[in-house]
Amino acid sequence: MPGADGQPDTKPHWQGHRERLRGKLLSRGAGALEDYEILEVILMAFIPRRDVKPIAKALMARFGSLSGVFAAPGADLIKVDGIGETVAAYLKAVAEIQSRAAREEIRRRPAISSWSALIDYVRIELQHEKREQFPVLFLDRKNQFIADEVMGHGTVDHAPVYPREITRRALELQASSLILVHNHPSGDMTPSRADIDMTREIIDVLDPFDITVHDHLIAGTSGVTSFRTASLI
Repeated sequence: MPGADGQPDTKPHWQGHRERLRGKLLSRGAGALEDYEILEVILMAFIPRRDVKPIAKALMARFGSLSGVFAAPGADLIKVDGIGETVAAYLKAVAEIQSRAAREEIRRRPAISSWSALIDYVRIELQHEKREQFPVLFLDRKNQFIADEVMGHGTVDHAPVYPREITRRALELQASSLILVHNHPSGDMTPSRADIDMTREIIDVLDPFDITVHDHLIAGTSGVTSFRTASLI
């Protein structure tokens, strides 16, 4: 196709697409872009001389969502055509930025007064984990974040948790309260009978030390369930 000067236009078609996509982002905001287009913009910075639209769509197809892409292990990312180790490392760095930004948000304010930020943080950290994990958020007397520590690593459907270990760590950190968190790799966020019983046991062990359990959150692929909202504690 001839260019404006009548000469053949040798510029690759994807360069024009990149310019239009950048213009759309800057003029209309990120909310105007589809998920795969957001991914395109990121890939454009890391893959300068190739059409990245097919790569972005392949990533979305393989991992199901933006959050799924960023949660994917590097070894799985490089199985997608066009993603090498360098680009996979960049994508994992972007994922870590997202995680740290979410953590900063809950550190800035009392955890129980910034509930939406807390839910976002839990969802980002756990919704795509393939094995059960049991983090505990330790809080001070003002409900400010002290630490976020995984107190149990498990299998696809169970993470062993020891209430006395949680109590010991809470006392070491001089925590006044905490929020229990774990994920269900199955995606089902419904608390099991074992989840409910274990939560009660932790509450009972902490009670003599005047340490409060504010909530127990279960993360799944479609969101987060709160024990307190469900009247389970």
